[in-house]
Amino acid sequence: MKTLFLDCGAGVAGDMLLAALLELGADLADVEAAVRSLGLPELRLKTEEVRRHAFRATRLSVEHPPESKHRHLSDITEMIDGSDLTTRQKEMALAVFTRLAQAEARVHGHVIEKVHFHEVGAVDSIADVVGSCVALDLLGVQRIVCSPIPTGSGIIDIAHGKVSVPAPATAELLAGIPLAESPGEGELTTPTGAALVSTLVQEFGAAPAMTVQRIGYGAGSRDPDSHANILRALLGEMSLVNPGPAAADYQTDRVWQMETNLDDVPGESVAYACERLLARGALDVWTTPTQMKKGRPGVTLSLLCHCDDVAEMQEVLFRETSTLGVRRWLTQRTKLRREEKAVQTEWGEVAGKVAHLPGQPPRFAPEFSSCREIAALENVPLEAVYRAARRAFAHESGEPTQGPTS
Repeated sequence: MKTLFLDCGAGVAGDMLLAALLELGADLADVEAAVRSLGLPELRLKTEEVRRHAFRATRLSVEHPPESKHRHLSDITEMIDGSDLTTRQKEMALAVFTRLAQAEARVHGHVIEKVHFHEVGAVDSIADVVGSCVALDLLGVQRIVCSPIPTGSGIIDIAHGKVSVPAPATAELLAGIPLAESPGEGELTTPTGAALVSTLVQEFGAAPAMTVQRIGYGAGSRDPDSHANILRALLGEMSLVNPGPAAADYQTDRVWQMETNLDDVPGESVAYACERLLARGALDVWTTPTQMKKGRPGVTLSLLCHCDDVAEMQEVLFRETSTLGVRRWLTQRTKLRREEKAVQTEWGEVAGKVAHLPGQPPRFAPEFSSCREIAALENVPLEAVYRAARRAFAHESGEPTQGPTS
C-alpha cells in the first residue's frame, strides 16, 4: 500500500504540504494545469529552493491577479465541479472545503450555506487545497498517516480581528486530533492545513512500518529563529500485515451522502422524488421520520451517490421538493464483492446478485422486480418465485439452499 507519512513538527499549512508533495514527484505542470481549470487561467505556481535554519526545502508561491471578493462554499463547489479534475481529485477537494465550511458554520453560528470564506476563499488558498488533492492523486497515495499537530501560540490578525492561536476554525477542525507542543510562537497550523489533514489523513501517530522511497520538504513562508519551519513528507510502501482470509472480497469506495428535511410536502411527492433520484443514478435512497420545529412531523430524505452525480441529485431535490437547503458530506463504505447473476426457474429466468463473504458460501439475492414480473405473469405467489430462484442458484453452485424452501 502506497503510504504517505506527514512529519508536522513545525505545523502544517496548505503551501507547505503542496511543496512537499511536489518534491516527492508530483508534476508541477500537471498540478498547475488542474488548478487553472478551476477558472483561474492567469494563475501560476512557482517553486524555489530555500533554507530554513540549516536545512533546504522547497517554497511554493501562487501568483495571480489581485482580487477582493469572498467566496461561499457554493462558489468553490461550482469551480471544482466545472474543472478538469478527475473524480477522485474532485471528491477530495470538495470534502476538504465542505469540512472547512462545517467548521466555520459552527464557529460563527451559521448554516453551512451562509458561510463565506475570507482567507481560505482566496485564490492562493484554493490553489493550495486543490493542488494538494491533485498531487496526492498523481502520486497514487492510498493511505496517509500524520504526526501530532503543533498549532503555535500568540495572537494573530484575521478578517474578524485579533484572535488567539489556534484560530477558531483551526481549533474546530483539529478537535479529536492529537496535538503536539509547539516549538515556537505564531500560527504554525493554518485553517487550510488543518482542513487538509483532518479530512484526508486516516491515522495520527508515529511513522508506520514502511519502506521509505522518497522524502519531500515543504517550507513555510516564515523563517523564525526558534525552529526550522519545514514540513517533511515520507512516501513509501507499507505492507498489509495479516489482512485476513479472502481480504480481496472486501471493496471500499467513497460516496457522497446527501439529505434534506421536509415537513410541508405530501407523501406522494416524497415518493416521486425518491423514484426520480434512483432513476437519475442515486445508489440508494431512504426516508426517516423526524420531528421539525414547533412539533411538526416531518421526514428526512437521504441518498447516496457518486461524486459526478452530486449536482444532478441536488437539482432533483430542489425541483421535486420544497426544500430550501441540502446537506452533503463525503463518506467511505466497505462493500462485499458482488456480481449480477441470472438463474433459470420453472417459470423462466430470474435476475439477481451474488455477494461473496470471506470464508462463507456465496449469497444469492433475487431481484424483486424480476420476481414480481414472473409472479404477475404466471399468477403464482411472489414468495414462491423467490424460493424457486434460491433453489436454482443452490443447484447450480452446489451450495445448500438459502432461506425457506416451503
